[in-house]
Amino acid sequence: MPFAVPNLPHAEIHVWRLPWSTDAAEAAPFRTLLAAYAGPDAPEVARGEHGKPHFPGAAGMLGFSWSHSQDTALFAVGRGPVGFEVGVDVERVRPRARAIELARRFFAPDETAWLQGLGDVHVLGAFLALWTAKEAVLKAHGGGLSYGLHRVAFAPDGSYLAPRSFDGDVGPAEAWQVAQVPLEEGLVGSVAWRGEPRSVRVFTFPL
Repeated sequence: MPFAVPNLPHAEIHVWRLPWSTDAAEAAPFRTLLAAYAGPDAPEVARGEHGKPHFPGAAGMLGFSWSHSQDTALFAVGRGPVGFEVGVDVERVRPRARAIELARRFFAPDETAWLQGLGDVHVLGAFLALWTAKEAVLKAHGGGLSYGLHRVAFAPDGSYLAPRSFDGDVGPAEAWQVAQVPLEEGLVGSVAWRGEPRSVRVFTFPL
């Protein structure tokens, strides 16, 4: 019996939480979810210039992305115009003694200054929120880390990271929506898409 997924209206982004290991068979739930959303007539997945997977032609109205960190993976999917872009990233919280050093290397100067102004107890969570937000945008765009994390800059606004300045063909920043994925303590995740605001629904893949 085919795996059933909830209806996916254009006003929603669906994010699935899955277990993950280094076993290649763990990728099977990704394929199961993608097939369930795409339907039986979907074409073969193609690869973009930088290796981003997508559906060609009219099937490209369905955008999708996945990410994993240690024992957890996320799969994000949404519908829009042909070429709809969505990206997701997740990071397991673990000590990063060089968080500020990494920010100086990879983030915009204003972002690094904001992190330096936080108390030590808040730096790691804020760093990971910025990192996953940037990666989610670049995964949606297809350029990946090689495009440059510093070229996707955010303006922190309380607990919300507002897109501020996106350089090059990933821009303009105001064309993007970025949201944190609500996850249990110990995980930080972000999902990004180009287009209008949408609601984000989170599901757990059945074991």
